[in-house]
Amino acid sequence: MSISMRVGGDPTGASLLLLHGLGATGRVWDGLLDQLDGWRWLAPDLPGHGESTPAANYSIGGLAAAVAAEIGRERPVAVLGHSLGGAIGLALASGWFGVRVSGVCGLGIKVRWTDAELAKAAEVAARPNRVYDGRRDAVDRALKVAGLAGLVPADAPAADAGVVPTDEGWTLALDLAAFAVGAPDMPGLLAAARAPVILAAGEHDPMGPPEHLHELRSDAMTLPGLGHNAHVEDPAALLPLVDRIAREMDPSLSK
Repeated sequence: MSISMRVGGDPTGASLLLLHGLGATGRVWDGLLDQLDGWRWLAPDLPGHGESTPAANYSIGGLAAAVAAEIGRERPVAVLGHSLGGAIGLALASGWFGVRVSGVCGLGIKVRWTDAELAKAAEVAARPNRVYDGRRDAVDRALKVAGLAGLVPADAPAADAGVVPTDEGWTLALDLAAFAVGAPDMPGLLAAARAPVILAAGEHDPMGPPEHLHELRSDAMTLPGLGHNAHVEDPAALLPLVDRIAREMDPSLSK
């Protein structure tokens, strides 16, 4: 298994690992990257997403281990993760995977799952990827699966990253088996974290409403007027989260 990772920003700055959600790719952070003054950023495609190869199976711990193997242990890293990426960030903050996490922010993590929702996700995970005659149909499906329909233009890099050509047409770059990743054990992940933790959600996030996060952390942050993909809807709205990560990190790692 190999992971595609883009790295940029200030090579001498503190490292910020950006982890996307289920069905998306590292390209969803593009609107934020130029605003990360003083940071060295890392934006991977999670296994089974974008240009990264599929995993044999999918779990939050397994995805955290795969990411940890790519980013190395030489220097500490702060983590900003969206949805599934936020849960992976919390797992990395446990220290179990050898990464020195200096602070972590989980944005829009879905913390409540019904049996029906988990059964639906397992059903999606068992489907074969459909092949579409045209790129546009594949892109439309990829954006819908990632929750980005209406937020990302069909000709944007984030849309291109979600589809691949085949001999018969176009299909999703996503390995649908990733939908079997399961629900995060949020109390367990929060208890295991060895770094400062921030939880945040868009005010109108239907998947991870702020009130659900407040039941876990009284200091959870709400991003006014935004939904589940706040980082795509208004990238600048995440800068207060990034600043808070910097403030709560070890002082020696501050920008």
